[in-house]
Amino acid sequence: MALCCALCLLLLCCQALALGGGMLYPRESASRELKELNGLWSFRADFSAQRDKGFVQQWYRKPLRQSGPVIDMPVPASFNELTQDPNLRQYTGWVWYEKEVLLPRSWLLNALNTRVVLRVGSAHYYSIVWVNGVQVTEHEGGHLPFEADISRIVQGSPGALCRITIALNNTLTPQTLPPGSIQFMTDESKYPRGYFVQNTKFDFFNYAGIHRPVVLYTTPSVYIDDITVTTAWAGNSGMVRYQVLVRGNTRYSLSLNLREKEGKVVATGEGPIGELKVVEPKLWWPYLMHENPGYLYYLEVKLSAQVGGELSEDVYTLPVGIRTVHVTSSQFLINGKPFYFHGVNKHEDADIRGKGLDWSLIVKDFNLLQWLGANSFRTSHYPYAEEIMDLCDAYGIVVIDECPGVGMKDPENFGNKSLAHHLVVMEELIRRDKNRPSVVMWSVANEPASELSPAANYFKTVIAHTKAIDPTRPVTFVSNANYARDHGAPYVDVICVNSYFSWYHDAGHLEVIQLQLNTQFENWYKAYQKPIIQSEYGADTIAGLHNDPPLMFSEEYQKAVLKEYHSVFDKKRKEYVIGELIWNFADFMTDQGRLRLHSIFKLQCKDTYFLP
Repeated sequence: MALCCALCLLLLCCQALALGGGMLYPRESASRELKELNGLWSFRADFSAQRDKGFVQQWYRKPLRQSGPVIDMPVPASFNELTQDPNLRQYTGWVWYEKEVLLPRSWLLNALNTRVVLRVGSAHYYSIVWVNGVQVTEHEGGHLPFEADISRIVQGSPGALCRITIALNNTLTPQTLPPGSIQFMTDESKYPRGYFVQNTKFDFFNYAGIHRPVVLYTTPSVYIDDITVTTAWAGNSGMVRYQVLVRGNTRYSLSLNLREKEGKVVATGEGPIGELKVVEPKLWWPYLMHENPGYLYYLEVKLSAQVGGELSEDVYTLPVGIRTVHVTSSQFLINGKPFYFHGVNKHEDADIRGKGLDWSLIVKDFNLLQWLGANSFRTSHYPYAEEIMDLCDAYGIVVIDECPGVGMKDPENFGNKSLAHHLVVMEELIRRDKNRPSVVMWSVANEPASELSPAANYFKTVIAHTKAIDPTRPVTFVSNANYARDHGAPYVDVICVNSYFSWYHDAGHLEVIQLQLNTQFENWYKAYQKPIIQSEYGADTIAGLHNDPPLMFSEEYQKAVLKEYHSVFDKKRKEYVIGELIWNFADFMTDQGRLRLHSIFKLQCKDTYFLP
């Protein structure tokens, strides 16, 4: 009974979002249809001095080609590296996308019982969306989905083209996530009039564009808007506590079936709130922790309601993994057993397509992760695509889910406006990923200036807000601050620390790594009595460069650095170190500069990392 009450309380907390409505991933069903809009879109960057020509001339009111030249632009993709124009690669400001599509007649003729929804998986960073010249939504921030009900606009003209226009702006300010600043160069003897650059304090390229799929999907007019599940198990019983939100009518009925992977129904329920009991549950286990990792059940939710005197039904199926997470002063427990984060940090970019979703790359990455023996990764330094997260759920890859709080180095990044936006971003992230068994911890920032005094209240507030929304998962942020002056560390559940001994500090001196790393761990643990993850470590390498004895940037030096770190990890994991996440899994793009050799970080060799 106590467990049931606790689950109920946690479930209600998970629903306590300020956001209006859910954000279920679009899935086809007997009641829902889906039309992908991936492919070539019309595109134009606004190179006017104020970047406002598109709004002054109202480019959204008519086809984009009628207001000037357009080029083809693939979606999903970043726009930066797809042309031979260097000005577009470094462009900052408003760009315009447009797509004209025909909608199925069945979507348009049954207006009484059909909703048509436009959903954008991710666009960087501020988006405004019009359909047939009518603004339907706007959204601040990249990496997370947003959508709009466009039924009234498109259902008025059956057979006509549906013209979708998306204007997005990749400008970063001190109050955005990630933050940045615009610097105007006023010396006209060196720079053209009006010349400016976008400055950031994070070390990866600021790709922009529509990075994830754009889709149209339908639901009935009375529909399942959101589902929240929390899970637990004890003895030979598993519990799946659920809450379903319905919109469009207050009179309806709900039935639920929980199915095994093979289709067998193992539990049933009715109503918007309840608990499903599973006898002899198959728990969700991490990769290499069980012979059957990533086991998923499927929760089928069926809604029935009367619409216009006729029966209307909506069906949505949600993957569910039964597992628990618990943190002690020295361990991270999954299903009651100690878990060690043996993983990597990643980036979501690749040549040409930038941060655009690419299934071939995703599949290759997961094969490489399994080949390496990795069981986890952090979504450094922003939320990754839902499609990637789906595979983490299915393969048993454990995820530290990080928001775009990277590059927060200045006092103005910790003001009230930044804080308000940060809270909304965490709400959006949790709303999207709350049901994922692979997500075991939220990270609210990477390497912020947490030694600054405003950081204390800032992170106290962000972490408390995150825990209030989702009490089922621990919360962290990743620090590179001095342990004694880190104002955010008292509020996290797990200490995550980045350090690069013999690289950024004492460069070339391999002999100091073990002493300095041991001291680091002992200082952090003595101060906070919390488990520690080495959330970044490594060395830059130029593939094919060899030196013996090892010298910096050679493959031998990278291997030597890793060996020294691993020697300490192997000892400290017996005490309170609960993980190691190498930097970095694979190449990624950085800004041009004398300290970076284009894309510098190389995939770690298996003989120096996980596999013997």
